[in-house]
Amino acid sequence: MIERRRAVLPASSSLPDGPSPILLLAKDLESPKAAREFAREFIAYHVPGASEDHIDAVVLVVCELVTNSVRYGTEPGDSLRVTLSVDDTRTRVEVRDPVRRRPRLRPASAQRDRGRGLIILDALRPGSWGVDDAPFGKTVRAEVKGS
Repeated sequence: MIERRRAVLPASSSLPDGPSPILLLAKDLESPKAAREFAREFIAYHVPGASEDHIDAVVLVVCELVTNSVRYGTEPGDSLRVTLSVDDTRTRVEVRDPVRRRPRLRPASAQRDRGRGLIILDALRPGSWGVDDAPFGKTVRAEVKGS
């Protein structure tokens, strides 16, 4: 299940045109693919001059965070929320899920075929990601420097 929503803004604000900054996804193996498509569409519209490297980095971050959330941050029937925001210097990615357990960076291993998502985030830009507690869960956030 994929649901797109617009962010709730104060009455004095107006919503920007274009793709919504929020995507709701179910715990589903297809969710990372939907999140990648959402990120590409959002960046293409809201940052029309973005380099392919920037777009690829944002898509990779979104995919890794959603994959981690689907695997470790949700139970059957749960959903997760992806929120994107951009400004002149960066793209911020947030993925919120209902599980309070925090992701942890594991050492690289040739024996495991997964568990590299946070290593990838650190490689893109050390210190550019973190975790915040949220009511009924957590939000994992990452920033990709603008290009």
